[in-house]
Amino acid sequence: MNLGALPLVVSLLTAQAPSPAKPPASQQQKAVPSQVSGIAPLPGQPNVWVSNVPPVPPELRQRMDQYLEARFASLVDVSADGGQLLISTRFADTNQLHVVESPMGARTQLTFTDEPINQARFLPGNPQVIYYLQDKGGGEFYQVFQLDRRTGRSELLTDGRSRHEALRVSQDGRWLTYSGTGRNGKDTDVYVAPTSDPRQARRLTEAEGTWLPVEFSLDGSKLLVMQTRAVDDTDLHVVDLKSGERRQLTPKEGKGSVNAAVFSQDGQAVYLVTDRYSDFNELYRLELAKAPYTEAPPSLTKAVRWNVVSLAISPDGRRLAVGINEDGYVRVYLLDTRTQALSPLDVPKGVVSTLRFPSRRSDVLAFGMGDARSPMDAWMVDLKSRKTTRWTRSEVGGIDPSLFVEPELVRYPSTDGVRVPAFLYKPKASSGKVPVVVLFHGGPEAQSLPVFNNFTQFLVTEMGRAVLVPNVRGSDGYGKTYRAMDDGVKREQSLADIGATLDFIASRKDLEASRVGVFGGSYGGYLTLASAAYYPERIKAAVDVVGISSLGSFLQNTQAYRRDLRRMEYGDERDAEVRKVQERISPLNSVEKIRAALYVQQGANDPRVPQSEAEQIVQAVRKRGADVWYMLATDEGHGFQKKDNRDYAQMTALMFFEKHLGTPRARGGGAPGSK
Repeated sequence: MNLGALPLVVSLLTAQAPSPAKPPASQQQKAVPSQVSGIAPLPGQPNVWVSNVPPVPPELRQRMDQYLEARFASLVDVSADGGQLLISTRFADTNQLHVVESPMGARTQLTFTDEPINQARFLPGNPQVIYYLQDKGGGEFYQVFQLDRRTGRSELLTDGRSRHEALRVSQDGRWLTYSGTGRNGKDTDVYVAPTSDPRQARRLTEAEGTWLPVEFSLDGSKLLVMQTRAVDDTDLHVVDLKSGERRQLTPKEGKGSVNAAVFSQDGQAVYLVTDRYSDFNELYRLELAKAPYTEAPPSLTKAVRWNVVSLAISPDGRRLAVGINEDGYVRVYLLDTRTQALSPLDVPKGVVSTLRFPSRRSDVLAFGMGDARSPMDAWMVDLKSRKTTRWTRSEVGGIDPSLFVEPELVRYPSTDGVRVPAFLYKPKASSGKVPVVVLFHGGPEAQSLPVFNNFTQFLVTEMGRAVLVPNVRGSDGYGKTYRAMDDGVKREQSLADIGATLDFIASRKDLEASRVGVFGGSYGGYLTLASAAYYPERIKAAVDVVGISSLGSFLQNTQAYRRDLRRMEYGDERDAEVRKVQERISPLNSVEKIRAALYVQQGANDPRVPQSEAEQIVQAVRKRGADVWYMLATDEGHGFQKKDNRDYAQMTALMFFEKHLGTPRARGGGAPGSK
């Protein structure tokens, strides 16, 4: 979810929630989906229930309309001949699949469902068939569907109950693979099915834990699968599809990540991205005949000491496209597989994602790219001429993107020798000190990147706030040592990075340390609540979106298929000593310290951070008489993917910050649409 230049009307700052109107008869018997007192369905949006949230004034909606209409186009796949790009974008309420057949051509919509679709693949050789994943109500129990573009009809291929992910199709078009929890609801197995009869899937792995397909060999005879125990503890295996024989390729001793992997053109080697042999995810070539390796093979990306984050191999096997995250900006390099020479592609500076070669062409590469002022779009580069062509241009509500703010990359010291990297967005036209909103990412093993965020741009451009986006210890992108610095009981030490962030704000002459708000989702929601609980005198307002309020109860109540993975990150709550630390650093146990106003937003179908995490903190803080707002979307899960819900969540979060942070004391001009 992506969240300045005149203040809102004064009446907004003191508005109180009206008594809810009597619902129509069809709703009077509807069970209240919450234990929070005073909660009622929002007029006109019966799937959104609110408690103590004031009505959105027309003035705010008018100011935000352009920002709320911003959209993006995520590259999903490219057809075998490179003539069609499959993208996910939104023209109505949710992201749907569209196809684009020429640069800047029409985006032809293919799916028309109420639920979002963000993952899909063409059937190689027959772009009239598309496979995709879709869940219901944000519950993340994704099912596999087959779309026939000629009839527009979709067929369900999986059981309709289990969770499925990691959808792949072999380049020869014969095989479909994905993972699923159908065997027992807890373990995740790999399934493979012939595309000629995709309902006849067979289980390729049947073992405890989480197993995911990675990539087929070019001839479709072998499949790479990975066994994931934690983000830093994953093994890569190769499975013979005919015999079912599985062989481990990574060493049995030690541990490391598997960030990406592809077969060589002849199927006799694998290009693997891992941090097993380095502090960063680097690229290596593993000869199948020599695996598993006991010593590190030569790194193919050692010249660039940053994380490799994406990988694609050309059908002729002569080129590897490599995405490398360099301090938050992702660049594309080409590796000549014969000479091992690595050279950068000349593409605009930004964040590149989803590298795709057409399965029958090696001379073009499709990719997604965006930056802080422009949403993600689909691009293609001709590798002979090195000419880059933009295929989509996503709208930002008719606003000139040059009016948006580009962030400054800053670093500041914390404890244990840590220097926290962060992106600082400041109003272009301002004088004096401005209030600050700190945005924490989720994960925890994620990384905030300088990509377009309409919530951030509105705060800065229209409301005159600064926005600080830190990558605290535990974030990905800065090496596995940094990423592991908050694992288990070490999370207690990581809370010092909140204090370091607030110290940095206090050190700046242009930022107002007495008016700081915090915002975060998921683990970022935990950091938001922790900021309010452990730095109470320095936080004025906190917006927690699907956040963790108690580490122990979160681990007990998260879905079974992900519980062991999360225990590797947060520590095992069944261990008495670990549980003591978890209880000590859980915001729910320090509610008596919280002074900040609190706004909690939650999806009722969240499989990761259950609704109970939100409601227990709302009820506990309310007992102290604080200003606590609560929003519950009954048709959402871990965040908000439906436009009406997302719009309401963003508008009311902005109302909340306006009320509790006030307005900048000295301001400059504004952006188009300001009042």
